[in-house]
Amino acid sequence: MVIRFDEMDEKTLEGFYGGKGAFCPKMFVDDNNKILLGRLPVGSSTGTHRHVPTSEIIFILSGEAKAVCDGVEEILASGDCHYCPQGSEHSLENIGGEDLRFFAVVPRHD
Repeated sequence: MVIRFDEMDEKTLEGFYGGKGAFCPKMFVDDNNKILLGRLPVGSSTGTHRHVPTSEIIFILSGEAKAVCDGVEEILASGDCHYCPQGSEHSLENIGGEDLRFFAVVPRHD
């Protein structure tokens, strides 16, 4: 199955989980997974949220981010991968001077 993000409309989700600014995903969703190409404009963030019954894998394509997972802060750049295990909570913030672009997979663990 091919997922073509370039053929999808980008959504704009303001204040995602209480975050700042906009979270802009192109997203494929089925009963088992969310697979997305995401964008956080400069100064935007996702609010802290817990992954139950899911986890999340985020691969940074471009830009610079700060991720906080279970209280541990990490600085991420292009090529880095952030993992939020099932039951953990995290947030993601664009701390760079350009849009943060990333690929993410959110699988269900039922």
